[in-house]
Amino acid sequence: MPTDPRRLSFLLAVHRAGGVLAAADLLHVTPSAVSQQIARLEAEEGYPVLDRGPRGVTLTPAGRVLAEAAERIEAELVEARQAIAALGDGVAGRVGIGAFQTAIRAVVAPALAPLADRFPRVVLDVREHEPAESVRLLRAGDLDLVVLERDSEMANPAPKGSRDVPLLDEPWRLVIPSGTTPPEHLGDLANLTFVASEAGTASDRALQRLAKTLGTPIATRHSTYDFDTTLALVAAGQGVALLPALALDQVAQNDQLRVIRLPGLGERQLVIRHRASRHEPGPVVRAVIEVMMEVAARLELA
Repeated sequence: MPTDPRRLSFLLAVHRAGGVLAAADLLHVTPSAVSQQIARLEAEEGYPVLDRGPRGVTLTPAGRVLAEAAERIEAELVEARQAIAALGDGVAGRVGIGAFQTAIRAVVAPALAPLADRFPRVVLDVREHEPAESVRLLRAGDLDLVVLERDSEMANPAPKGSRDVPLLDEPWRLVIPSGTTPPEHLGDLANLTFVASEAGTASDRALQRLAKTLGTPIATRHSTYDFDTTLALVAAGQGVALLPALALDQVAQNDQLRVIRLPGLGERQLVIRHRASRHEPGPVVRAVIEVMMEVAARLELA
């Protein structure tokens, strides 16, 4: 019996939402409708697609294969809609982009004016999200592009069904209270206390790498996600911080802080992630990526 591809959207919703009830909310249907579609999908394929356990449902191996196929179909449809939109006079369409504060401030917002000049029928819808939430929304089809950060010395390839485009490499900088004696060598950092960043962020991973390079644990205090919060704690004498250059545009006006350029700190890499099929991104998405890359190339990093 051939598979009805419309049922794949129900499987994908269950996978993304984590259960039948949540998938029903996501699709605006009843839980019974979701269960019926999954049952029919299993009958058509001849394999179970969900493991139903006491803690919820997970995909079986057959379910994972079908969910990956559903994501490819979804990406192809998005690309097809973008290509259709571009058949008229010039590139046209809406592009939803998710990014965090420093990326919006330095790249996304400055790209709006040149994008409007060159592609007046392209509308950019900017959403501020933490990277993990941006990735979830990209996979769900609610965003077309997301800006992500990573410590450039740690491999973090894009998952199947998506593609990363390098946007910007920016150096890590050490920020210290103005009254602190500045370190002269990388080894001097082992004696300092750092204001920690939230686990999983690029700043946190860079600090872990630094500790590994030094061969000793690094003392930390507090835990922050927002760079402005980190700078406020450093200015209050709570420690030093490892921050990317884009986060330091206002430090020059703060006489309580000092930025140290120390060799060996490495870089933070910003990438643009988009859904990928066997083709390149559609013309609307490609236009936005091109303008953002041009803006990033002109940045002067602190």
